[in-house]
Order: sequence, then structure tokens, then C-alpha cells
Amino acid sequence: MTQTSATVPDKNAIRPFHVNVPEAELTELRRRINSTKWPERELVADATQGVQLATVQALARYWGAEYDWRKVEARLNALPQFITEIDGLDIHFIHVRSKHEDALPLIVTHGWPGSVIEQLKIVDPLTNPTAHGASASDAFHLVIPSMPGYGFSGKPTAPGWDPDRIARAWVALMKRLGYTQFVAQGGDWGALITDLMGVQAAPELLAIHTNMPGAVPNDIDGAAFTGAPAPSGLAADEQHAFDRLAFFYKHGLGYAIEMANRPQTLYGLADSPVGLAAWILDHDEASEALMARVFAGQSEGLTRDDILDNITLYWFTNTAISSARLYLENKLAFFAPKNVAIPVAVSVYPDEIYAAPRSWVEKAYPKLIHYNRLPKGCHFAAWEQPQFFSEDVRAGFRSLRKVAKAA
Repeated sequence: MTQTSATVPDKNAIRPFHVNVPEAELTELRRRINSTKWPERELVADATQGVQLATVQALARYWGAEYDWRKVEARLNALPQFITEIDGLDIHFIHVRSKHEDALPLIVTHGWPGSVIEQLKIVDPLTNPTAHGASASDAFHLVIPSMPGYGFSGKPTAPGWDPDRIARAWVALMKRLGYTQFVAQGGDWGALITDLMGVQAAPELLAIHTNMPGAVPNDIDGAAFTGAPAPSGLAADEQHAFDRLAFFYKHGLGYAIEMANRPQTLYGLADSPVGLAAWILDHDEASEALMARVFAGQSEGLTRDDILDNITLYWFTNTAISSARLYLENKLAFFAPKNVAIPVAVSVYPDEIYAAPRSWVEKAYPKLIHYNRLPKGCHFAAWEQPQFFSEDVRAGFRSLRKVAKAA
């Protein structure tokens, strides 16, 4: 990975960035994959004991023999990429300006175990909407940063880079790029960071969009987390959301607990590519099942290359541990309301960790300007369902266009 400038006297400088993994590292990755020491298979016929051996072995066969990193490297290098120092840390970002007049600046934030790879499919639909059946008036200037400790961004060398600090850094980044008004979007960690941008309410920030809203009432979140019964009187969609949340807390939160308490212990993720891949696949039930189907040969919203592009980025940047530390830094509940007072748009995907009912969302976001339930999609919406995602982001911010233009 290279920057084009050797010395950077100006801390505010924006330096072009280019990805170029040495061939020797690709060879070493394949060697490690193909020399994996395998355990015995799981003792059950499903994935209740973790990612199944057949799934990971299918992944490894393709990764170690057929997968071509250079394809995604070329896709990344076809986009304008940059590095700039913010609050003492180098931040990598993709910045694509639309050709359309009055495009609305938008910063989109990924999560864990994600990266800017997740957003590659939405770049053209959002910046060039007329090529995708939408109006020029729906265009965005798009900024996609890598979070601290993730991807090509710098790795913090001291504690303190929590979601609140990242939210402030993103405002500084947008202002450095010359944007006096902009909007923000996020899922997973990106949803929490985007919520906090809404809490901080910088005057330049017009509104936010989230596909993982922080909207679970405290009593419901507490009951789901502790395994207590659901509060009485829940509507059908609220009961469904409670059940999914309770399932996630019981069966899907193990990775988060380990990373929040002992991230440094996860040395195996930095040493074994197959160990890293299995850890990344085992995020939530619906996403893991989708990826397992992909490696079983079924056609889904993701491909084998999509999944391995993201995992391979983690491997080459050696960010398994540095990315995990965000769980340690965070002191906020993922799904609880954050008291966002600015306008908010919400997209709800059926296979998200929990599908937020409108009743909860309206209470959590008093300035709700858009709520939509999509027909298909899981936790990684932009990656898996880029068309639905792009259409709903356009719709979510559409009412703000006149406000932004008038100002």
C-alpha cells in the first residue's frame, strides 16, 4: 500500500493513495491457507456450534487456489483514494464527486467486520444516478472513510478513539474537503457513529440515515439482554424485533464480548487467514447463513469474491486486532436511543439483527423524515442489496434537497 508523497509537511494535506500488495504477500497468504491445520467437524448437522467445517473448507479451497486479489485492488485504484491526518491519526477515504450540479455531499461509514469494500457497489448508483434509472437531482458527492484501526487508516497507538471521537473526526474530514453542508449514513458501527454525529449536531450536518437504528426502548433492551420475558402488550412487529434481539444477545454476541474485554488475546486472527475468515463469517445468524450458502454454490446478493475481498483486506492490512479494539473503546449500548435531535431517515431490512418497528423508531428519532421496510436484505445492506440501499438512501434524503440548495 503506497502514498504518492514521500514527505508531508502539512498535517492537513490530502494525499493521494494507491493500493499495491506485493506479490510475495499474496504467495505467503496462499501458502498459509493451504497449510491450515483443520479440526474435526462440528457435532451437529447445523451451524449452532459455529461456522461449519464444510463452509470454511470450501472457502479455503477457493481462496488458496482461484481467488484473485488483483481484481478488487484494481476496483479500489479506479476510485479516487486519499489519506489525511485528523486528530493525530491518518485517515484513509474514497472521495467520488458527482458530475451532477447540486449533488448533496454524503459520508458513509462501514462497520465490523466490514470495510470500504462494503460500499463499492453503491458508489456509481449514488454519484451517477441517471445511469441507474434515477434523477440527477438525487446525486451525491460520496465520501467513504476507513475507520481508525480498519483498512488503510492508521492504527491508534493509545486509547481514546471511541465512536464519539470518530464522529467528530468525520465532521472535520467533510469540512476539510470543503463541504459546508452534508449528510451522513451508516450501518453497524457506522450506524452508532452516524447517530453520534446527529447527537453532536454540527451546523454543517443536515440529517442522517441509518440502516441499523438505535431505537430499542431501554426496558425491552434490558429484558432481551438478560433473557427475561418480553414486556407485555407488544405489537406483532415489536415482539418479532424483541425475539430477534434476544436471540442475538444469547447466540450471536460472543465475538463482541471477547473483543470488548480481551481484544489483544485474539492473536490467532493475525496469524491464521482461515481463523480470521471464520471469525469474520460468524457475525450474525442471517449473514453467516447467507455466506455459507454462497460457498455451497448458491446464488445470493454476495459472491465468493465479495466475501473474500473484505476478508483479504483485513489480512493484508493486519487489522484484526486493531479493529477489535473499537469494541473495547465503546461504552454505549448498540441499539439504545442516543437522543438524536436532527432529521433522520431509517431503512429497515428484514434480516437485520433486529427489524426496528416504526413505533420504536418514531420515539427514538423525533425528527423522523423517512421510514421504509425493504423486502430483502441483511446486516450488510449496501454490500448485499446495493439497489435497494441506493434507492432508499436517495428517498430518505430527498426532502432535504431544497433546504440544502436554498442555503
